[in-house]
Amino acid sequence: MNHFPWLSALTLVPIAGACLALLAGKRRGAARAIAAASALGSLAITIYLWSAFNTASGAMQFEELHAWIPALGVQYHLAIDGLGLLMVVLSAIVVLISIASSWSREEHGGLYFAMVLFLQAGLFGTFTALNFIHWFFFWELSLIPAFLLIRLWGGAARARAANQFFIYTMVGSIALLLAFLALYLATGRFDFLDLAQLSQQGQLVPALAQNLHWGGLSGSSIAECIFWAAFAGFAVKVPILPLHTWLPSAYAEAPSGTTILLTGAMSKMGLYGLLRVLVPIFPQQMQHWLTLLLWLAVASIVWSALVAWIQTDIKRMFAYSSINHLGYCTLGIFVVLKLAGDQINRAAAMNGVFLQMFNHALTASLLFWFVAMLEKRSGGLHGLNDFGGLRKVVPVLCGTMGIAVFSSLGLPGLNGFPGEFLIFKGVFPLVPWAAAVSLLGLLFTAVFFLVFLERVFYGPVNQRWAAMPDLSLGERLALLPAIGLMFVLGLYPQLIVGAMNSTVMKILSQVRF
Repeated sequence: MNHFPWLSALTLVPIAGACLALLAGKRRGAARAIAAASALGSLAITIYLWSAFNTASGAMQFEELHAWIPALGVQYHLAIDGLGLLMVVLSAIVVLISIASSWSREEHGGLYFAMVLFLQAGLFGTFTALNFIHWFFFWELSLIPAFLLIRLWGGAARARAANQFFIYTMVGSIALLLAFLALYLATGRFDFLDLAQLSQQGQLVPALAQNLHWGGLSGSSIAECIFWAAFAGFAVKVPILPLHTWLPSAYAEAPSGTTILLTGAMSKMGLYGLLRVLVPIFPQQMQHWLTLLLWLAVASIVWSALVAWIQTDIKRMFAYSSINHLGYCTLGIFVVLKLAGDQINRAAAMNGVFLQMFNHALTASLLFWFVAMLEKRSGGLHGLNDFGGLRKVVPVLCGTMGIAVFSSLGLPGLNGFPGEFLIFKGVFPLVPWAAAVSLLGLLFTAVFFLVFLERVFYGPVNQRWAAMPDLSLGERLALLPAIGLMFVLGLYPQLIVGAMNSTVMKILSQVRF
């Protein structure tokens, strides 16, 4: 049983489900059932992986290694550590939420659910592949269904939003491809672990200097050029300012079920790339540019919160909120490269990043799920001024959505608090100015979420919605596990921290000083 290819099976399940959903065609009930069964099957596999995972080891587990194209150094190499495990579990949960949010949409048939499942396969492949060519295939696979989901089922401005999303992410992918082709020409290797080992042994820069001759540049200068190309590819995906401008339109125009996938899972692909690729392979380059990287993270936190404050579209407000919350993750990642500081604070920041990635995925997905419920009841409206007084009309919907809002605010007792607390606990001693400025982001986040609550839930009842139905029994039961998990992780974050700490320490050990 230990030799069963669980990671290959994890990727193949949604691919098989997508093919069956395509065969279902316009039979929406059959396609929906296939999608749900596939997503539940994927979740079951990830739960098994979590239960069988050795939390005391920071090494790669469930490894699958086979020759593929030996002449090019391409191998079929799959494995996960704590980071990969967290990402596949997160992806399984987010896809289930996305399917649940699209359950009653009549226009979503076999093609729609097939695209969702193909995107899930891309996520699983990205988070388990360790050879660049194999990994890059799945990185790109996720782009195509995401583009089609926005383009075919989005709002009035879906064409522009989809094209902008495609162009930004494709340019980022080209930058990544060029970066790794340069690394391959210098080292003859595509494997992430091999490249990280070369970097840790101090052999990467000499290899670049010896095998690449770029206008007389030194090996260190070539390494910095490659680093910035790879960074751009991942920064687009997160996104990090100023490579974020595709996100608000894509999130606002995409159907809410697709927005859940974009914010809950696809944004984590960029963070995963920073942790899996940049930190182990380019730690010296990140240290050299650390001040600039920290400013980019702080700007993502504060500026996006300010812009969210002035939005009149709920989906755009939550889109900028997503940039804000992911900014805390990038701040925590960058700060561990600080040359002066102790390992305890670095570990606190990195554990906070792991928690924040998972908790943001859960909370943001729930927020957009609630937006989908409002759209369903209002004929597709999601303007901040389209509602008013809903607390009196649909108290259960407002109460449960309020839980997600306060989790996003970082209220103690809910899952949004522990991750942000650990990040700031680590950042304050290491880079006090970055922590102090970033606290403004927490203040502005509270302001724009309170504006949302006041405009939508309170004030006089908009008589247009006086008969709006509250959550049905089915909707309440569907929401219950996610709401329950928010409280569990808020009160017992050790559920994740305990399983991930060995991986955190392994990542920190790859940062050479």
